[in-house]
Amino acid sequence: MMKTEINSAIPHDLISPAPLRLEMGIERTASGAIIVACRTFMAGCQGTMLDWWFKYFETEEHLLWWHPRDHKHHFGWDQNWIKGERYIGATVRAAEALGDIPPVSATIKFLDPYQHFDEKLLGTAVNEGHVSAAIFAAIGFGDNVVLDNQGAPISGRMMHVARDTSDGLILRSRFILGLDTSTNGHHIADETALGLMRHCHSEFTYLAKALPSLFYGDLTNPRPLDNW
Repeated sequence: MMKTEINSAIPHDLISPAPLRLEMGIERTASGAIIVACRTFMAGCQGTMLDWWFKYFETEEHLLWWHPRDHKHHFGWDQNWIKGERYIGATVRAAEALGDIPPVSATIKFLDPYQHFDEKLLGTAVNEGHVSAAIFAAIGFGDNVVLDNQGAPISGRMMHVARDTSDGLILRSRFILGLDTSTNGHHIADETALGLMRHCHSEFTYLAKALPSLFYGDLTNPRPLDNW
């Protein structure tokens, strides 16, 4: 998979607050890859909490808090992850189901969003308050994930972009699967893509119920304002 082909599939308009043509659903690209779009409202949450979560979760129990049905096993982070400090550059491996679709292993390497979204547009969106968190990763499913020379799966990309509102955050998620379809002939079924969309919406809906308490339970985080 050529890097230019991967970059051309990245939806840079994801960082804009304006409505998108595809907010929830799936779409097939000309190369055979498939885009999965998901929009989730996380009541009472903020982008800083979401970013913190990826520096916090590290056990199978934490994954079950995130999705008690679909998340099955946590195989751990690599040495690049530092609890409470860093997840960009780190790889996590886990096993998860997609509803009725049986569990499969996943390899996820988190990348710097400023190096994959349009850097200027993302910086402006953050400064203007349109983006409160941006998470970008390379993702691959199965036991034989092909990696590039930097250890990133070549077959998929995952993006989560948060925008804070007075009631909580709006999370736009995108997955691009089957980026290597044109070279290996492996076709991602619509059923799998729709299962991933449902899984994504469910896991962040579950997480929203616990995330504020978990965030404020970490005494290194700022306290909420006393407005009552």
